[in-house]
Amino acid sequence: MNIPKNYSQIDQWKSIMFLYDSALKEINTKITILNNEFIHMYGHTPIEHIKSRLKTPDSIVKKLKRDGQEVTIENMVEKLSDIAGIRIICSFTQDIYQIADMIARQRDVTVLYVKDYIKQPKPNGYKSYHMVVTIPIYLTEGPVDTKVEIQIRTVAMDFWASLEHKIYYKFEGNAPDSLQAELKACADMVDMLDAKMFSLNQLILAVGQDQNRKE
Repeated sequence: MNIPKNYSQIDQWKSIMFLYDSALKEINTKITILNNEFIHMYGHTPIEHIKSRLKTPDSIVKKLKRDGQEVTIENMVEKLSDIAGIRIICSFTQDIYQIADMIARQRDVTVLYVKDYIKQPKPNGYKSYHMVVTIPIYLTEGPVDTKVEIQIRTVAMDFWASLEHKIYYKFEGNAPDSLQAELKACADMVDMLDAKMFSLNQLILAVGQDQNRKE
């Protein structure tokens, strides 16, 4: 991402955040189109809803300092991958990989790396599928590849992650052991719930197909 050096710090900041905001809109549009195509082809959607956000200046500064980086615009662009973030919430774990594949197959989307916290959950029980991608933003002077982090998770995983996030900031990352143990137990319950809901959905589909055959 090349921002003219003769820009003031404020102008550089505005230009960069404009790019990230534009990247969010581009990815949002792509996901919406893919979702509508899925509905058209299969009669249902794997996506429950989509959330997007830009990191605040305060969050950017805190993350750079936490990572031991000097607070500069260059480090912000080079070292951080989640300034622009999109979260896709779906019904079932199986949908996650299908959605990720649909996004990765887009011609102008480049997948930089993936972190699969579903197959390898974090020690505290956190589960989600993370992709960091770039998408070109076409300006008058040409395209600028801009990073976006995409998180894909089920409704149950998102509910757990939201609670964990609140607890993390409430205790500044040092929650009591008993609370962390409870969170981990809840994560295990979420895992069982996702499996049970998928099994129930398969049963519903099977019953529906059986009824159609009888008709």
